[in-house]
Amino acid sequence: MSRALSFSSLILLAFLWFSSEALATITEGSSLELPENASINIHLPGIIVSNVETSVELEIVSDLLSHPEEQPLSVTINNETYDLIFRSGKASIPYTFNEPTILVVETGNIRSELPVRPIPLWMSVLPPLLAIIIALTFREVISALFLGLFAGTLIIWFYRGVGVFGAIFNGLFMIIDTYIPEALMDRGHISIIVFSMLIGGMVSLVTNNGGMKGVVDILSRYASTPRSGQIATWLLGMAIFFDDYANTLVVGKTMQPITDRLRISREKLAYIVDSTAAPVAAVAFVTTWIGAQLSYISDGIRTLNLDEAPYQVFLYSLQYAFYPFLTLAFVGIIIYSQRDFGPMFHAEVKARKQSLNNIEPDSIITKGEVKARWYNAAIPVLIVVFGTITGLIITGHEAVDWDKNLSFSRNLSNIIGEADAYRALLWSSLAATLTAVILTLLQRLLSLRDSVESIVEGFKTMLPAILILTMAWGIALITQHLHTADYISHILMSLKVSPFMIPAITFLFAAGVSFSTGTSWGTMAILYPLILPASWMICEANMMDYNATLSIFHNVVSCVLAGSVLGDHISPISDTTIMSSLASSCNHIEHVRTQMPYAIIVAIVGIIVGTIPTAYGLPWFISYPFALALLYGIILLFGRKVSKIQ
Repeated sequence: MSRALSFSSLILLAFLWFSSEALATITEGSSLELPENASINIHLPGIIVSNVETSVELEIVSDLLSHPEEQPLSVTINNETYDLIFRSGKASIPYTFNEPTILVVETGNIRSELPVRPIPLWMSVLPPLLAIIIALTFREVISALFLGLFAGTLIIWFYRGVGVFGAIFNGLFMIIDTYIPEALMDRGHISIIVFSMLIGGMVSLVTNNGGMKGVVDILSRYASTPRSGQIATWLLGMAIFFDDYANTLVVGKTMQPITDRLRISREKLAYIVDSTAAPVAAVAFVTTWIGAQLSYISDGIRTLNLDEAPYQVFLYSLQYAFYPFLTLAFVGIIIYSQRDFGPMFHAEVKARKQSLNNIEPDSIITKGEVKARWYNAAIPVLIVVFGTITGLIITGHEAVDWDKNLSFSRNLSNIIGEADAYRALLWSSLAATLTAVILTLLQRLLSLRDSVESIVEGFKTMLPAILILTMAWGIALITQHLHTADYISHILMSLKVSPFMIPAITFLFAAGVSFSTGTSWGTMAILYPLILPASWMICEANMMDYNATLSIFHNVVSCVLAGSVLGDHISPISDTTIMSSLASSCNHIEHVRTQMPYAIIVAIVGIIVGTIPTAYGLPWFISYPFALALLYGIILLFGRKVSKIQ
């Protein structure tokens, strides 16, 4: 019995020893042998940018090799050995290419090679830069955006090694078969297009049914001069604070017939609309911006393990948001002083000299003999405003429950911050358009056919702007693929400066990224994760105490926001700038050209009098009066009275 047991034990031990050796052979990647006819295919992404991490995918190809779930193998890539786990014959590894090279992959007696030509990172700024330069030089934005897109696709295909003519041919068609469709596949982009078309259709209908003329007649009693008309536009722009898109279209479309009648230039209207859209939405407590801002701030705080609440950080940072607040004030100063300078002055002079008979009152021409009843326009517009707010609360409440431990304002901010702004805008715009149709039919102002034709005409008026928006989104997608923001961020991170200069530098870099990419939200998403931890660490490295570091941190938070809004204002490829031109029926490049000097002056004053001094410890409540006084002095010194021009 004992002998049998010993013999059985020996057999079992031998089996276990053999099994463990076999298992070890499988577990150790270097022990795995591939058949002689095996090969390794190398797969790389279509776009490889130098100094930016990408992914190299390897695939084992052999008729004799089975592919278990997991298969370890040691692979040498350009003389560096990696222990990879192949799943179903495939494995991937992060890799960074710094220069053109031959990618060599070896394992055992198998060797594969693939030439790689990464796109130099500095080239990533060429597409948006080219589009911006051409647009400002030739004052034509559609061809500028197309050439910017073409520059990007040309770079992509040239570095794929297809030659110059191949790059031209493939790059041309890549615009229409890749970037335009991908830009339109984004749900947010499609929502903006549909929202814009519905608002355009509604405005066209309330124009033809006499509603807009009724509104103009009433407001004209109060907005009877160019100054009062601009004040009304300014106040309305600040009143619709919850969303920049809704603000732009509602204010622009509502006030355009009034400003036309008062001979206020379309450029001035577009400037007021643009300058009371994003600046208000960016700094108000309850807006569609707040959710994204708190999310980015929260990520930065979590990275640094700070015991600070994101909403509290946001509130404290507002005291340093000089550009948005000064922009709102600067609009008021210009209106009050009745002075302008630069291209805006010439636009205003041209509008004032224009005869009322020569002004294009296309937005106040009614269809047939209909009565001008103000409520036929006011009710749909109010539905857009309050419908959007209601939609924000409904969609936000679906994502966030009401917390009894928080204040009403904090709960409302949390709900609005988590709301689906696109759904809210679509609901309100559709409801407003249907309401306009119902009001028109019930009063027999227009037939159903005429009402539908009016809406379709409104759709048509939006097509040029939608084309510009779509191409601008395509440019933004190319900058994402070419890592334009990474290039700008690398420059920022390589600078060695005093921690007190970090807010000012952050403001300028945020403006640069936003200007190049045309998106303030994208800029915040890119820079907040980079700048917030870096600014804190730089302050700590300079032995600053906690309170001083926290003050710089708050300043940096606001400077990312403020710089993003500035870049958005001066960029011809920005969606909000395009929509401001659209809503005001203003030539887009003229809007950018006339707005840019004003935006840059406010930015310079904000940096010199606000951002830098407060970083060194000057209280914000001292900076603001000095900044306002300086802006007023600039207007008095360089501005000329437009009211004297008739």
